[in-house]
Amino acid sequence: MPPPDAKYGSITVAKFVNKLMLRGQKATAERIVYNALELAAQQVNNKPDEVLEQAIKNAMPLLMVKSRRVGGATYQVPVEVAEHQGRSLAMRWLITSARARSGKSMVEKLASELVDAVQGRGATIKKRDDVHKMAEANKAFAHYRW
Repeated sequence: MPPPDAKYGSITVAKFVNKLMLRGQKATAERIVYNALELAAQQVNNKPDEVLEQAIKNAMPLLMVKSRRVGGATYQVPVEVAEHQGRSLAMRWLITSARARSGKSMVEKLASELVDAVQGRGATIKKRDDVHKMAEANKAFAHYRW
């Protein structure tokens, strides 16, 4: 568990900074996250740390599929996602989607991905929906869960 970040005193923000960080450049990652949160907060008229919380909450998967091997066949078995794992996946998806956006600086890309997630659209939300669809499609194999 990382210590809470300096600006908002939030562990979630600290974890998000750590996930965004490349090659140990924490100061750069912090600058990107703080500026992106400020930018996103202006666009949705909310507090910056609440914007991140809301984006993560909207992007969190409830179900996902895990491969289970049963008698020579591999089944995609739907399983529920634990709270901490769901938050971690949501953060990872937000960052990956932001990096995949074209043009502009990382601050702008991350801010627009956060705004999209808060408003229930964008690549991150699509990813979550795809994971849910996959689990829904394979619910016939739910009895292989253990």
